[in-house]
Amino acid sequence: MRDPEEFDAFYKDARDRLLVQTFALTGDVRASRSAVRDTFVVAWHHWRKVSRDGDPESWARPHAWQHAHRRHTARRWHRERGLEPEVAATLEALGKLTYNQRRVLLLTHLATVSLDQMAREVSQTVETTTRELQTATSQFAVHRDVPTTVVPTVLRSLFETTLDARWPRASIIRRAGATRRRTHTAVGAVVAVAAVAVAGAVVSDPAGVRPTLDREPVAALSTPSAPAPSAPQETDVLPASAMVSVDRVASLLPGRDWEELSTHDNTHGDGLVMPCQQARYADPRVVDALVREIKTPRGAEPRRSVVASTEASRNERAAGRALGRLTDWFARCQAERSQLLSTSTVTGVGDEALQIVLRDWADPVTTTVVGLARTGRFVVTTTSSVRDDRLEAPRAQTLLLAAAVDGVCDLPGGSACSRGTPKTERRDALPVGDPATMLVEEDLPPVSSVDAPWVGTRPEKVRGQNAAATRCDKTSFSGTTGGERMRASSTRTFLIPEAELPVEFGLTETVGRLPEKQARSFVSTIRRKMDSCSDRELGTEVVTAASRSSAKEELAVWHVTVEVTENRSVKYFMAVARTGGQLLQLGFIPAPGVEMDRGAFLALAERGLERLRSGS
Repeated sequence: MRDPEEFDAFYKDARDRLLVQTFALTGDVRASRSAVRDTFVVAWHHWRKVSRDGDPESWARPHAWQHAHRRHTARRWHRERGLEPEVAATLEALGKLTYNQRRVLLLTHLATVSLDQMAREVSQTVETTTRELQTATSQFAVHRDVPTTVVPTVLRSLFETTLDARWPRASIIRRAGATRRRTHTAVGAVVAVAAVAVAGAVVSDPAGVRPTLDREPVAALSTPSAPAPSAPQETDVLPASAMVSVDRVASLLPGRDWEELSTHDNTHGDGLVMPCQQARYADPRVVDALVREIKTPRGAEPRRSVVASTEASRNERAAGRALGRLTDWFARCQAERSQLLSTSTVTGVGDEALQIVLRDWADPVTTTVVGLARTGRFVVTTTSSVRDDRLEAPRAQTLLLAAAVDGVCDLPGGSACSRGTPKTERRDALPVGDPATMLVEEDLPPVSSVDAPWVGTRPEKVRGQNAAATRCDKTSFSGTTGGERMRASSTRTFLIPEAELPVEFGLTETVGRLPEKQARSFVSTIRRKMDSCSDRELGTEVVTAASRSSAKEELAVWHVTVEVTENRSVKYFMAVARTGGQLLQLGFIPAPGVEMDRGAFLALAERGLERLRSGS
């Protein structure tokens, strides 16, 4: 019987050492972390053999090094960005050594091995290994510009770079190893059956009839009543049966021939299985996790996919933090051309639930509905994507989240299931910017004929001219209104640097705060100026595109056309909004052939008002 406690202790003790070794070997922290993790999965698979001689790290180290080296060999020597200068210099010096020189240097200073053992690991004689080590030490010292006496200290300082690495829990590693073992057992059984079948085909009589003794073993192996023995099963917090089924997805969503691609615990690869996902698990101390990936076949138009993910945390508080982290990932997606379309509260599903709709404008354009929910200590995520610029079956998307929650709510540690027919209610976008009252890149729609991302400048205090104002209103956010000075004023501009557009192109937002009475007067002044602009400014046409007003909030949008010459005119958009005493002005100047849809600008002004409300 294999000892999980012994393995868990080995895993916790050795993983950081193996990570720093593989990182120093390759200069690639992502490849190194994946290689070390996968090495422990394989180690649990072969734990009886690995633990037999009492030194499992000597078994794991060559495997981890080999995996890390293989993972990054598609590129030349890799060096992580954003490293401390001293660490970067160390990696640079290591990168100038040969692969074998790096190995002997790291085995000497970052591992505890004898010279004989080192020679065996690098497949060289002791004499050759000694010479290689001397050469590696002197060459590294030259490239790093340090004395040879401090080489050990320089190399060991790499531990500080990898100390914050996040690792899956040991139970997840063991379950992945057990799954790997069961898979290998099944494959071995299939191979054995095939071998027996082939042998039976060879031993036959001249008439082509196989002897009875040759057929019976095949029948015995294939009968359901005699399954092949399997390794002991571990108790799963999350059984695969708890995950939403492909049949349920097919019954809810459009598309034909849905098929399950895989169900796994997300311990392999980089772990980023959903759009906008930033880490393998939302809970860094996750107890258990399962992911199910379901898609329509290749060639189906439009292509659709569903990813259902469930994480089990230690308790409800940890699950609440994990849900918050997931929400942040999707509320401000880091994908370059992702746009947040809407945010909704979902009622009647679990203890708390949310729905976020995103569109990725990169080719192919993809619309994704994200469902997020918590029931007790379980956090459930569903992403439903279609390669199209439309939102499919919004009610069914909520039912999909409910089905995923219902799969786990009755498990130990679960809580509320779905209740009746789930409902969604639109809400303001979640605050994500700094300041929270301002727009972020994910709010912005695409512009025509440009496939590069928006990039916003850093918000800064308004000083002097307001770039969001037009020649009609010339609004200032740095003066006074009704004797009150504007407070908390900030401005930022969004550009598309990769498109190399004219310098006048861009979208500028300016925000500020006044007492509510003065804020109403501020907006009224802008309205009067815009309404009279066509009479005051020769060659200027102003059209009111939207206008609404109440005691609490106001929003107005204008389309302005200015004749520059007899043959050329410039069209731009401007909006002003108020909620209480919070104020916003938004201005967009297009470029020839690069314009924003009028409806999209109106929606952006509405989003700006949402940001004002959520940040107030």
